Order: sequence, then structure tokens, then C-alpha cells
Amino acid sequence: MARTASLSGFPEWLPQERLVELHVLDTLRKTFELHGFSSIETRAVETVGQLLRKGEIDKEVYGLSRLQEDEDAGEGGKSDKADPNALALHFDLTVPFARYVVENAGHLAFPFRRYQIQKVWRGERPQEGRAREFTQADIDVVGDGELPFRYDVEIALVIAEALSALPIPDFRLRINNRKLAEGFYRGIGLTDTAGVLRSIDKLEKIGDAKVAELLRSELGATDEQAALALKLASIRTEDTSFVAQVRALGVSDELLEEGLSELEQVIEAAVQRAPGKVVADLSIARGLDYYTGTVVETVLVGHEQLGSICSGGRYDALASKGNRKFPGVGLSIGVTRLVSRILSQEFATASRSVPTAVLVALNNDDSWSAAQDVAAQLRGRGIATEVAAKAEKFGKQIKFADRRGIPFVWFTDDDGKHQVKDIRTGEQVDADPASWEPSPEDLHVRITTR
Repeated sequence: MARTASLSGFPEWLPQERLVELHVLDTLRKTFELHGFSSIETRAVETVGQLLRKGEIDKEVYGLSRLQEDEDAGEGGKSDKADPNALALHFDLTVPFARYVVENAGHLAFPFRRYQIQKVWRGERPQEGRAREFTQADIDVVGDGELPFRYDVEIALVIAEALSALPIPDFRLRINNRKLAEGFYRGIGLTDTAGVLRSIDKLEKIGDAKVAELLRSELGATDEQAALALKLASIRTEDTSFVAQVRALGVSDELLEEGLSELEQVIEAAVQRAPGKVVADLSIARGLDYYTGTVVETVLVGHEQLGSICSGGRYDALASKGNRKFPGVGLSIGVTRLVSRILSQEFATASRSVPTAVLVALNNDDSWSAAQDVAAQLRGRGIATEVAAKAEKFGKQIKFADRRGIPFVWFTDDDGKHQVKDIRTGEQVDADPASWEPSPEDLHVRITTR
């Protein structure tokens, strides 16, 4: 069970919990690399102008300032959000990645496939699943000038594979297309499509009635227009039957047709390659303005109140340099949100709290050097080993190993005879540091799932 952090919104894990997090991170990394994604890391700090250049976000950005007086820091040492040159911590990894692509375009081969696992910071109201400092794991494919739509399909399939390898409950990728939604709104006469999307994005928080009222009061929608927008958002299918349901609403628009075709391709591929993991959900809007096509949110089945554990989509104009554009598509997994739920619900636990498999005991203080020789032989064969710090009674050294979660204690007598004890069973056998190995289950920490 994860502890409550002493500083709200900034989670810290105990060693055994951290091992679960590392397992999640390693699993994601291996999956991403199997699909040809290269790892990068971007700086934690961007200018406020860079972070907000595609519109305001509904999260507080953490500004940076000097502790001492600095004429550039603003009054009281606070960064001025209105100053585009002020510095702030990044709130996601997509916006910094767009800047990275523009600045390094001459050194990258396109389409560029990247994964990135880093911490980000947001001024959230802390609660389960929402922290102020947390880890994200992103994958993106970015093109130079154009990016074939097939990458929208591939990204969804890679994420489905990655999530399937984690110790989590069943999940669903809920996928929509902004072209579909915007074309539909345009077809029913609602010209402020971005405003409609922002209102629809609030459906799960405030419900149909309040969204309809927002559409009427803030965007000038008629009762019929609001009803049609909500009917579109109510469509959910696990196959491509959503196409017929949308057309049955009787709305015609070229952009709508383009979005329908793109979403149909994603869902069709998912039904074949990731059956049961993807649903066409036409209520998904995504609040950030830079998305232009496919949009995705992911929920754990039975844990929908946790919110989306993986989100993202297509962005065609986020990265540009003069007339040169770098369209991209990507998804971001909320690692900290996932790990928090894994720990709180005990979906997975580590087999022990430390990597160490063997503690080499000391007969006396003079035996420390010989114990180090034994440890070096074991480590040379990939067995994580510690040497006891004190030549206490063997019972105390065994208790120390037990408290640390170390399964084996190694003894060497004055004649150079070696024995190893499994402190869980009490079995003690002769052993040779040049050849002894623990069972495969004990060699490394295992993450066991419920």
C-alpha cells in the first residue's frame, strides 16, 4: 500500500513500491524499443511563451524565479505568467518535444520515432491519480512536411500492446477524431468548433444538461443544435458501426467525412490486432487546442473514476519552422497515476523489498576482505550481493537480512568452507562462490500480479 506523501501532490515511493514502478517503466521501455522508438530527454524548463503558444491550458504552470533579488524574476520573486520569456517547468512532454524537433531537425531522420520518460509538473489539486509532480511515458512519430495516417493506427496498437504487458486491470482506448467532431459541428451551423469541443470535453464532469446549457448560453446554440451535438457524443461502438450511426444523424460536411474515414481505419485495425481493447467514443474531445485529428483517452475498466491513464492524438501544426511543418501523432501514459492505483489496489507487489539476493556474513572484523572476495565472485555472475557491516552474532546478521528482505545469507568458516542459508526455509547447504546460483525466481526481484 502506497504511503500518503508528506508534501501533498509530490509522491514518493518506498523501496518495494519503487521496484513496482521500475517494473512498469522497464516494461514500457522494452515495448517501445521493440517497435523502433528511440529514447530522448528534453530539459525540464521552457519559456512560458513556448509552453502556452498553442493556447492557455486549464492547469497552473509552475514558474521559476531566483530566491535572491533578481531584476528579471519579477516582484516578490514570482515569475510573471504574462512575460513570454519567463521560465517555467514543463506541464507535459509534447510541447517541449515539438520545440526539440524544430531545433534539431537537421540531425533527425524523419519520420522520427521517439519515446520519452520524464517527470512533469502541474498545479493540480492533489488527489488519487492527480499529483503536482509525476512521471509520464510518451511515444510520438513526427514527420517532415507530412505524416501518413497509418501512424495514427500504429501508435494506438503500440500503446495497447504496452498496457497489456503491465500488471493492471483490463483497459479501453477510447478514440475519436477531431475532424469528425469539428466537421459535424460545422455541418449543424456551430462555427466556434473549438468552443464546442471544450464544452463537450466537460461531459463526464458536469453531465449532458449542463453541457447543453453551456452550448446555448456561451456559444449561441439552438436547442436542436445542442441536442445534435450531444447525440454525436453519445455514440460508442467497439466496431466500425459508428459510421452508420453518425450518418443517420443527417449531417453533411467534407471534414466530417474525412474524420469518419480516419477513425474507421483506426477502429478497423484495432478490431483485428487488439480485439476488445479499443472503442470508438465520439464524446472524447481532449482539451488542448493543438490536436487536429485522432484523439485518445484510456480508462481502466472498473476504475473509470481514476480518469484517463493514457491520452494524446494527432497534431499537425504544433511544430513548425517557417514554412516547414512537422506533423506528429503521439500518446502519453500517466505512469504515476498508474503506479498509484497498482499499489493502492495491490494489483502487483515485489517479491522482496531490495534487489539484494545474498548477504555475506562476517565471522569477525578481519574477515571483511575475504567476504568482499566472495561478494565479487557472486556479483561477477550477476547475483546482487551485500557484505554485512558488522561482525555481530550470526543470529543478528540473519535478522538484518530478514529485515532487508534478503533471502540468502552466506557463511565462510575459518578453514575457507562456504555454506549458504535460505533464511525463509532454514535450509543451509555447502556452496562454492564460483558456481552457486539461487533459483531463477530468487535471482532477481519478481513482480507478482494478483
